Amino acid sequence: MMIVRHAAHRDLDDIYRLAQRAGESGIGLTSLPQNKEILAERITRTANTLAGLVEKDDASYLFVLEDTTAQKIVGVSAIEVAVGLREPFYNFRIAKQVHASKALDVYKTLDTLYLSNDHTGCSELCTLFLDPEYRVNQNGKFLSKVRFLFIAAFRRYFEERLIAEMRGFSDANGFSPFWDALGNHFFNMDFAAADYLSGVGQKAFIAELMPRFPLYVDLLPNEARAVIAEVHPQTKPAAKVLMSEGLKYQGYVDIFDAGPTLEANTADLRAVKESRLLKVNIAEQIERAEVQYLVANDEYQDYCVLLINNKLQDNDNLLMTAEQAQALKVAEGDEVRVLALEKMENH
Repeated sequence: MMIVRHAAHRDLDDIYRLAQRAGESGIGLTSLPQNKEILAERITRTANTLAGLVEKDDASYLFVLEDTTAQKIVGVSAIEVAVGLREPFYNFRIAKQVHASKALDVYKTLDTLYLSNDHTGCSELCTLFLDPEYRVNQNGKFLSKVRFLFIAAFRRYFEERLIAEMRGFSDANGFSPFWDALGNHFFNMDFAAADYLSGVGQKAFIAELMPRFPLYVDLLPNEARAVIAEVHPQTKPAAKVLMSEGLKYQGYVDIFDAGPTLEANTADLRAVKESRLLKVNIAEQIERAEVQYLVANDEYQDYCVLLINNKLQDNDNLLMTAEQAQALKVAEGDEVRVLALEKMENH
C-alpha cells in the first residue's frame, strides 16, 4: 500500500538515498541536497512546526511517500510556510521598458530583468522527488497533490499566495546557458557550485552579488534568451500537475537558471474549492471506480493520505475497507477529506 505522511527521523536514511538518486538526474534539483545533516534539519523543522515551536519564517512541512509493503520511503515533497522572512527571497521579474523618440520616429518595447523580492512572505511548494522505479500508477501526481489537500485542510497555517519555482533548463552536462551568460560574470564559480549553495540555503548570499539595475534581455546571447521561463524537460510533468491545480506563470524567473515561478492565490486552488468532507463507512465489499481519489484523515500532527479508487456513494459517506481505514487511522463515522486526483469536468 502507498501512503503519504509527515517525515520522521526514522526516514532519514531513505530520504538520503532519494537525495542520491536525485543527484543522478543532473544539476538543478537544489532542494534535496546530498547532505544528511541538512536533511535531518529539514525533518526537525517539520517536527517543530507540527509541535507549534517555530514562527512562520522557519515553519516547513516535509512529506514522504511510503511503500508500506516494502517498508521504505520512495518519494518526498514539501511546503515552506513563508519564504523570505529570514533571508531575502530573490527572483527576476520580467518587465517592459519603452524607448521612444518622436523626432527619430522610434518606438521600441524591450524586456528587462529586475531583481525582485516580490514573493516575500508567500508559501512555497518545493522538494518534490519520486524514486524513478515508482513513477507508475499516478504516484507522482499523488505525492505532489497531497500538498494542496493539506493546505485545503489547514489554510490558517498558510499565506494567501502560493508559489513554486520550476527547475530551469540545463543540458546533460549541467551547462546552463542563462547562468553562463549572466551569473557567471559576477561569481568565481560554475553553475553546479552556485546551484548547490542555493539548495543548502546560501541563495541570498549569492543573489546579493547580482546587479540590481535592470538587465536588458536583448543584450543576452540567443541561447540564454531562448531558455528564459523554460522548464527543464525532466520537470515539465511536475509543472503540468501544478498548473492543473491552479498555479500559473506570472512573469517571474529564477536568478540562476531562469526557470519559471508558478503562482496562485490559495483561495483559488482546486483542492480548496473542490475537496469535501465525507463520513467513513467500513465495508467488506467495495465497488471500484475509474476515478481515483485522494483521501486524507485531516489529523494535523498525524496526517495520512491514501490514493484509492473506491466508488463514491450519492450521500455524504465514503465506503472504505478495514485495511484502508486502519492505514488512515480512522474509524466508522469519522470524517475524511476527499478530492478527485484529476479535475472532473462535470464537477
